[in-house]
Amino acid sequence: MHAPENIVYSVQPGGRLRGELRPPGDKSISHRSIMLGALAEGMTRVSGFLEGEDSLATLKAFQAMGVEIARPGAGQVTIAGVGMHGLRAPPAPLYLGNSGTSMRLLCGLLSGQGFEVTLTGDASLSSRPMRRVTDPLASMGATIEATEKGTAPLRILPPKSLKGIAYAMPMASAQVKSSLLLAGLYAAGETSVTEPAPTRDHTERMLRGLGYEVETQGNRISLRGGGRLTARDLDVPADISSAAFFLVGASIAADSELTLRHVGINPTRIGIINILRRMGADIEILDERDVGGEPVADLRVRSAPLRGIRIPEDQVPLAIDEFPALFIAAACAEGETLLTGAEELRVKESDRIQVMADGLLALGVDAEARADGIRIRGGKMGGGRVDSRGDHRIAMSFAMAAVRAEGEITIDDCANVNTSFPGFVELARGVGLDIAQAVGS
Repeated sequence: MHAPENIVYSVQPGGRLRGELRPPGDKSISHRSIMLGALAEGMTRVSGFLEGEDSLATLKAFQAMGVEIARPGAGQVTIAGVGMHGLRAPPAPLYLGNSGTSMRLLCGLLSGQGFEVTLTGDASLSSRPMRRVTDPLASMGATIEATEKGTAPLRILPPKSLKGIAYAMPMASAQVKSSLLLAGLYAAGETSVTEPAPTRDHTERMLRGLGYEVETQGNRISLRGGGRLTARDLDVPADISSAAFFLVGASIAADSELTLRHVGINPTRIGIINILRRMGADIEILDERDVGGEPVADLRVRSAPLRGIRIPEDQVPLAIDEFPALFIAAACAEGETLLTGAEELRVKESDRIQVMADGLLALGVDAEARADGIRIRGGKMGGGRVDSRGDHRIAMSFAMAAVRAEGEITIDDCANVNTSFPGFVELARGVGLDIAQAVGS
């Protein structure tokens, strides 16, 4: 694959954010709608699907395995399910781009198939740790070959048999949990996962919605292999991880008021709201409702003075993808913000602790990266140039920082924003962010 162009964002300082918008569909749920819709019996119709590069990588992977998937309109997908045992060997390795969710969940799902398949990704994905899923899958009987470092490409061979295990996760990770549960669909007996802290539960919710029995007792989630999935219509809510940039932007920009429509507020995902409110943010949750088993609401956010806090460690798994945006909020808050217990951020699309600290320091913010977190002292933020290191969430976070900066912020390496938020620049411009993008050298 050729290297992507260097997309550069230039964001002018100041301004306000006003109006309303609907962020793009939830990426986690979009991935799972393709995976489980493909294994269901019947036609699954999905609305609100995120047409970003990550979820499209999952869609193309299942098309390569013989699943008929159509896209009749914007955000709409129809999946002709092939049943639990209807996938076919793809003609070539499955290229998953930058999507760690695709790779880790497919490791589990494909461990129980009767064919060989190889999973590949871009340079970033190929450097990310996979032993956290391949090791427990191996204890179930899966055969997965990786590099010496435990990274992709991953070659998955047909297993002699899979057996259920009881696995206590050493670190909270929805991707590991989901991977093992998906392998458990094909395993003899019961597969159970015990979490050290709650993580997003979209897999369990969607399995139940498609008729598969999943039991949750406290922090233990279990299912038995050998069942079946029945197709149904799925409505993907707007992604709270995408809403996060606007929740922070409207909180820190003067004279701002934004309403974000149809946002998923799954209780395992609302750390961003809990943490911002603790910092003093003015966020209202309006018109709460249930859509296909997922809680949804409109979020209204207004400007508010923020204060630094010590972020509770029990909120870390509930906001793990939103911390780049939260670090911008901390940089604009009065006093010091301290995050601990978040070493998982070191192995995301980038080392999000170090890359965010480097960017904040480049803008004149007092930030200190630590092994499992960061210390940020709020204060004035200057303009400057930031390298996002190809990480979509870092690029969008620094774009929002400009509303409080004293000079222009230029952000390099923003092409991967399309993995999770196609149309970000246009949507942000529509509510008042003075942002432009161009191809840089």
